[in-house]
Amino acid sequence: MDKVVGSAAQAVAGIPEGAVLAVGGFGVCGIPSGLIAALLDAGTGGLRVVSNNCGLDDWGLGLLLSAGRIVRMTSSYVGENKEFARRYLAGELEVELTPQGTLAERLRAGGAGIPAFFTPAGVGTQVEEGGLPWRYAPDGSVAVASPPKEVRDFRGRRYLMEEAITADYALVRAAVADRHGNCVFHAAAANFNPLAAMAGRITLVEAERIVEPGALDPDRVHLPGVFVDRVVAADPGDRRIERRTVRPVAGALVSEASAPASADVEAPASPAAKEN
Repeated sequence: MDKVVGSAAQAVAGIPEGAVLAVGGFGVCGIPSGLIAALLDAGTGGLRVVSNNCGLDDWGLGLLLSAGRIVRMTSSYVGENKEFARRYLAGELEVELTPQGTLAERLRAGGAGIPAFFTPAGVGTQVEEGGLPWRYAPDGSVAVASPPKEVRDFRGRRYLMEEAITADYALVRAAVADRHGNCVFHAAAANFNPLAAMAGRITLVEAERIVEPGALDPDRVHLPGVFVDRVVAADPGDRRIERRTVRPVAGALVSEASAPASADVEAPASPAAKEN
């Protein structure tokens, strides 16, 4: 029952070329950065990745992308990665864009054993009709396009059929995990990590804190250990802020240098700022 392994390299051992990965994270919150770095070091390529986004150019999945290890992405938001855009437009990367709620439900359905479901999202758009460019040819023409989706009427309203997603492996990051694999996620990190974990046939978790069985309140567990195969300790300081913004506070400007480097929230005004 003890699922803890000694290193991230040991956790990702066995992931083959061409594997399908479900990767947690929302923006840069809850990114399994340690597992991604270990996979980068392992040299594994040809990866087909399902994740809400593809990290930044120098962070998260963006590292695997820049190294040419990812050949296909299924995502809902990719606007923060210039290398992603370059590879997609150059025909080096296949991309299936999916509405965010639909992507979440496709992962959840995969983990629950539901093969497909119907949703109103995308009705009357190119999502329904097909023809969205999944991959471009080097000359700029569309090499692979999205297929049309099945449509059915329920109670007088039209719905699209979306197929569930399952993955060979899932890579997720938890705030706390016990040795049996039960996990707790923090804030926005809970948006996709539990769903990705459910969709993976083999699920790897890096946890900022590992506790003994029984230490977690069962009512606070977001992901039961039955979905988890391996747990590894994560670096709790290994975090990024996607876009640090500042604003005037009590007449003084809080600068980026004055904000705590590891904080995810705005720094409080100093006494001097309050006096001004």
